[in-house]
Amino acid sequence: MNIKQSDNTKWQSEVKHFDITPKKSITRVGRAIQRIFRDLPGNIEVRLWHGETLRFGSGTPEATLVFNDPHLLRDLALFRDPLRLAEAYFQGELDVEGDLYKALRLKDYFHSLCLSVTDKVSFLYTALTLGNTPANPGAIVPASSRRWHHLWRDHSKKMNRKAIAFHYNVSNDFYKLWLDENMVYSCAYFEQENDTLDQAQRNKLDHICRKLHLEQGERLLDIGCGWGALITWAAKNYGVRAHGITLSREQYEYCLARIEKEGLQERVTVELKDYRDLEGSAVYDKVVSVGMFEHVGLKNLPRYFSVAKRMLKPGGLFLNHGITQDQEGWHETVGTRFINRYVFPDGELDTVSNVQRVMEREGFEIHDIESLRAHYAMTLRHWVSQLEMRKDEALQHVHESIFRVWRLYMAACALQFEQGEIGVYQILAVKKDGGLASVPLTRRDLYK
Repeated sequence: MNIKQSDNTKWQSEVKHFDITPKKSITRVGRAIQRIFRDLPGNIEVRLWHGETLRFGSGTPEATLVFNDPHLLRDLALFRDPLRLAEAYFQGELDVEGDLYKALRLKDYFHSLCLSVTDKVSFLYTALTLGNTPANPGAIVPASSRRWHHLWRDHSKKMNRKAIAFHYNVSNDFYKLWLDENMVYSCAYFEQENDTLDQAQRNKLDHICRKLHLEQGERLLDIGCGWGALITWAAKNYGVRAHGITLSREQYEYCLARIEKEGLQERVTVELKDYRDLEGSAVYDKVVSVGMFEHVGLKNLPRYFSVAKRMLKPGGLFLNHGITQDQEGWHETVGTRFINRYVFPDGELDTVSNVQRVMEREGFEIHDIESLRAHYAMTLRHWVSQLEMRKDEALQHVHESIFRVWRLYMAACALQFEQGEIGVYQILAVKKDGGLASVPLTRRDLYK
């Protein structure tokens, strides 16, 4: 995947203009970089702010790391915070040319890097003796994300609304550039590897409807309905009366316009509502939630599943589609800090087995489980590709920092799905009614 060279030419020229790094230190920097990257597998190129270029590996470089600011090296030497590299990329202090995925795989190398005491001292000394080159004046990391990060995880209604707004109220036009025609912001379903994203998302919408065995006239609740793709699809193709709830005002207003445009006012409704504020019991024949329960918070999972069960009629089906991880609990790591600070402030994941356990404790019978890990990896690569191809248009709707956050986040997630660090599962459950579940004996009907 070819990535356009950085557009920060004006700022880079300012760096060169103010660069007063002594010539002797420049060669010392090169030697320090060589010690860090000397055992690197693959073919990588490193270009420093003063033009010095170093190549590692015997083949053509697959990616180039461009250090635009010596302050980045100083920070890495002094604080050794891997998240600083991500922040540097958002701020333009670091650029990636070539294959972004190859560059992201360097995190495993850095994680296992063991420098000798001599190398550490040399690197620190080199970093501290760099000239007083001004740092990038256009720091673009939202201050609010740092200020509120520790509070968002309390998962109160107020904080959940803020967290959802942080992620989804960016710009509907921005999302339109790289999502499919139906605006589905969750894992697609590729029946063939060469399916287009549009086709794969249509596959997913229909796959969910078939799993729920939707029938004409049934009532369907979608908890976290996004831009309304599933509720409108189910109403048009399966004749149900669908109701969706969301915490995002941008999505809510988009849904209202979509329902009116498609003439579905009699069959589809939407509310700006927290799932905890749903009223009534045994209201719906089927309940679905796609890509929403990751925002709930692990301590609130029992309440979340309890609400879903309360809204279902006895014997009704509930499909929960969500991301999991291969480690129990949501502990502070570089990855979780990145996700909570810049992308999903309230996001928390757990293992699929723990999720099932909570569902069973709340009175659900697990009927079917399907892993879609490979599908999400493919979906994310499609999203990244489309976002990159439409960068110029994207920058008309969001600041370049937002573009960079989404590009890095989605590419990194694609690798995590491919490596098995995170997964995604559709869990189909039944609200027990004392009898057998009213579903077919086999899965054949899903694949007709």
